[in-house]
Amino acid sequence: MLKILDRYIIKTFFGPFFFIFSVLFFIFIVNIIWVQLGQFMGKGLSYWQILKLLFYLGVNVISMVLPLTILLASIMSFGEFGERYELAAMKAAGIPLTRVMTPLLGISTALAIMLFFFSNNIIPDFQKKAKNMLFNIAQTKPAINFTPGQFIDQIPGYMVKFDKIYGENGENIEGVFVHKKANAYENQQSVVAEKGKFVPAANKNYLKLVLYNGYVFEDAFAGKGDNVRQKQPDQAIKFDTLTSHFDISEIINKAIEKEQITDDYRFQTYNQLDGTIAKNKKDNKQFFDNIGSEVLNQTNSVVTYMDKGNKHKVAPKTQIKLDTVKGDKKLEIIYNSYNRLENLKSTLESKKNEYSSNVKYFSKVVIYQQRIVAYSVTCIIFFLIGASLGSIIRKGGMGLPVIIAIVIFIIFYVMNVGVENMSWSGKMNPYLAAWLPNLILLPFGVWMTYKALTDSQLFDAEKYKTLFKPITKRFTKSKEHQRYQ
Repeated sequence: MLKILDRYIIKTFFGPFFFIFSVLFFIFIVNIIWVQLGQFMGKGLSYWQILKLLFYLGVNVISMVLPLTILLASIMSFGEFGERYELAAMKAAGIPLTRVMTPLLGISTALAIMLFFFSNNIIPDFQKKAKNMLFNIAQTKPAINFTPGQFIDQIPGYMVKFDKIYGENGENIEGVFVHKKANAYENQQSVVAEKGKFVPAANKNYLKLVLYNGYVFEDAFAGKGDNVRQKQPDQAIKFDTLTSHFDISEIINKAIEKEQITDDYRFQTYNQLDGTIAKNKKDNKQFFDNIGSEVLNQTNSVVTYMDKGNKHKVAPKTQIKLDTVKGDKKLEIIYNSYNRLENLKSTLESKKNEYSSNVKYFSKVVIYQQRIVAYSVTCIIFFLIGASLGSIIRKGGMGLPVIIAIVIFIIFYVMNVGVENMSWSGKMNPYLAAWLPNLILLPFGVWMTYKALTDSQLFDAEKYKTLFKPITKRFTKSKEHQRYQ
């Protein structure tokens, strides 16, 4: 059963905790809005649909918000204890700092366990809902963002520009220019119209555009020689109404291909990711074995061709020396050797890209899995750092504690991003990359706890002035009795 002291400590902790969590969650959500909002506006989505999608995407940030909240709340709560001399009173009553930290350490551990289950069971489900929603938007509302006065090449095979776009869903346009992309040997076509309107097409794979009062300019170049093409007159056809259908299935299929609704590793729990990692290891091993044999065979082919004097690889009848070959035959051998080397170089480059892609994907899966646990451990480490710093600096409120917490979190975030990029490039083991920030901060947290338990004067400016006083004294003049001189 909790004692009065425990209830008071927990109450003091949860006061700033809920406020800080709300503020940080709002800040992270705003960041997502800035990144994602442009993809949804102008697509006919309701505000409720946009808010729901942003919420699904924003739930993922809780894994970062909760550790930072614990860090800030622990610094502020223990800073307030120190600022109000409550810590001193507790110590005078024979209550050690470890006894004061125990209830909040239990709370932090409980929050860390909750974060693990939340990240393992709930976040994947919300990720799946977000991806499914994106899938539906891409399927029913193609991601084409028309900007007035700018050339847009998002419609496959066409370049378009509209001077003015208006209407409830942006369906009305004015000052229309549509140019069909074609090479020099295809018919060239451009359409200019006074105004137009987007209307629903019977097939959702097509975008239907009705144009009014315009011209179709076309040059029939296809299948004609240069001399005929130079004499080919321009053709201009005036129209009152022109209906065009643009095939946008490529946009829809591309969006669907990006959203792997069932196979995305972010939809899986910790145990399910074990199977994904094992399968990926097996596929990578087979891929690397195939690369080795393929490149080795191609390399041996190049060496065999260039080194025809090697008796171990080429029959004696075909042994020749390049110096004895003259004329066109010599140039042919050199040219063929060069082509084979270039082919080998291209093969190595493409295999290198495939290798990097496989390593990056494997690292992403491993880091995602390990961070389900790692971020939970971060909550406990941040509590040790925050509680210790708060009891040392003895300042509450939103001033110095917030600055220190933000600096620590920035260091943690930079380490996370740095080791993540190193792992993606194959320079660091992904398991180590996922845990390295915690392994670095844990000794710091233990050291800070030790300093707090021993009443360290870590942030006492007078202590450092006294330490450096013998040095600064040599560069300053004594002002003693100066007023009597």
